Amino acid sequence: MTKRTAAKYKIDRRMGENIWGRPKSPVNRREYGPGQHGQRRKAKLSDFGLQLRAKQKLKGYYGDLTEKQFRRIYAEAERVKGDTGENLIGLLERRLDAVVYRAKFVATMFAARQFVNHGHVLVNGKRVNIPSFRVKEGDVIEVRDKSKQIAVLLEAVQLPERDVPEYIEADHSKMSAKFVRTPNLGDVPYPVIMEPNLVIEYYAQN
Repeated sequence: MTKRTAAKYKIDRRMGENIWGRPKSPVNRREYGPGQHGQRRKAKLSDFGLQLRAKQKLKGYYGDLTEKQFRRIYAEAERVKGDTGENLIGLLERRLDAVVYRAKFVATMFAARQFVNHGHVLVNGKRVNIPSFRVKEGDVIEVRDKSKQIAVLLEAVQLPERDVPEYIEADHSKMSAKFVRTPNLGDVPYPVIMEPNLVIEYYAQN
């Protein structure tokens, strides 16, 4: 479990953006950073600063992945043919915890990781408890029968602030979803602007 679970809004405050689009984010009330010096005027970021911020924002969005995990995904995106930035987004969206979140089975990306960890999810009929499990196109993701009445599950389905994206077909009456295709950056419903091109520049130089 990530250490950030209890402090996910600190990421919002640090970035100065509501990166998950949640109505309770503290950024909705105050846009300055956390801590006693948070209200100081922000200095203009250097190119490196912009790249680092883009990386932190994308890494934080997916449950604040560790640097080792994120760098490994970047390395894989670089090896695959095509645009590395688009490949990076595609690989992140194929994580099982991301699919569980996108299908609106849970309210947050952090909850998705915990939900998968606790063994509530089946992929093609088999239980998978690894959040980083890579889903393939056509895979069917379901909530176990024993887990379908969990309160957080029922609450998440009703959340008005986000919809299930087109690359996932979700049936909330059966608590199942099908991963239709790997999305492009433009397909992913990020509440804020993500800049994978700056992430690529960051790793290319560091």
